Order: sequence, then C-alpha cells, then structure tokens
Amino acid sequence: MRHRREKGLDCVPEPLSLDEELEVLGYIAGESGGDGWKHQHDERGLRSAARLLRRIHDAAADWVPPQGRVFAAPATAAGGDVFVHGDPGPWNFVWRDGEAVALLDWDFLHRARRLDDVAYALLWIAPVRDDGASLEWHHFPQGPDRRARIDAFLAAYGMGADFDVADVVIRRRHATIEHVRSLVAQGVEPQKTWVAEGSLEEEKAEISWIEANRALFDPLTCAPDTSAGA
Repeated sequence: MRHRREKGLDCVPEPLSLDEELEVLGYIAGESGGDGWKHQHDERGLRSAARLLRRIHDAAADWVPPQGRVFAAPATAAGGDVFVHGDPGPWNFVWRDGEAVALLDWDFLHRARRLDDVAYALLWIAPVRDDGASLEWHHFPQGPDRRARIDAFLAAYGMGADFDVADVVIRRRHATIEHVRSLVAQGVEPQKTWVAEGSLEEEKAEISWIEANRALFDPLTCAPDTSAGA
C-alpha cells in the first residue's frame, strides 16, 4: 500500500502502523461492505470500478516485495505480471457519489495475472451469477444484461473482450475453492465456518450454472437466463 501511495494513489488505505498483533490504516470516507452493493447497478458505477482496478494494477507492476515475504493467498501456478488484490467484489470498494474511489481489504494480495482479478470482479459485478442471486444478493431490480455489463467493464479497464468469460470465471472460482480449503486446513475463520455451512457445495453449484448458461456471456448468443432456480 505504501508503494501505491508513493505513486500518488489515494485509492488504497494509508498504512499508519504495524506490529505483531495490530495493523492500523487510514480511514477512507464512503460506503463499502453491505452498503456498497447497490453502487454496482448502473454503468457509471461499474465503469468506475473497472478504471480504479486498472490504476491499482498498473501501480503494482514494478513492486518488488521484501525478501522472504509470505502472502495469505498463493501465487497462481501460471505466474503473473502484477500483484493483484484477490478479492475485488463490490463490498471491498469504497463508493462515493455513485463511483468507486478506493479498494479495501488487502489480505489476499498475491502475484497473478491481471485477468484473475478482472474475472473475480466480473463474477460479482456483472454478475456471472443467476437471476435469483442477482436479485437477492446484488439487489438488482431485474435480471441484468450480463454481456453488456461485461463489455462495459472490460472497455473501462482497457482489456480486450477476446476471451471466454465463462472459462476464466470458472477457473477463478476453482482457485477460490482451493484457497478456501487451504485456509480451512489451517483452522482459519470465517472460512472454516463457511465450509461447515456448505459454502463449497454452493460454489460448485454456481460453477455448474455458469457451464449451463454460457450463452449469457457470449456476445454472439446472449439470451435470457431461463435456468432452473433463476
């Protein structure tokens, strides 16, 4: 975070102090957590999140971590060109006047491809989820036009829409499952409780839904979500 702030980014918290038990960060005013979900609804909010994520990635491209530094999330097997956030959902953005102005909660920082963070953001901001989840969790007034929102996000980030969205999101979800399993094996909460309550089964069911509804994310064959339970 210091590296990014030294580059002029005020969209990450300022580190104030750190000891063995407590990390203190500067406060960034705005809405986040549960209050942040509604700001992803319109294209203005969606595009602002994409632009912010691009700025953060660009600022991380030349960061060299201290020798021996251990990360809570593992680097991807394929390596990567930047240190990504690892959890860029709408709850971790800070929103002000309908736009994303900062990104919080850097626990899962790790080296990966930019696309890994983009895929995670698309999962939750497009979202690459069924209509039931879009209405209940994301509070959309109606089922979203996912492909239009995917295109808008990628255009604002500056990434070509020339890849299979379903494939990259599924791959990212599998990586999340493996990471959660590793945390549970270490006894880490709240992941241990989530898994006991069936979170991994839910993840697998959502992956199956993506597989069955690829037409929703294909620019040539966009169709309404008609899957069971949507």
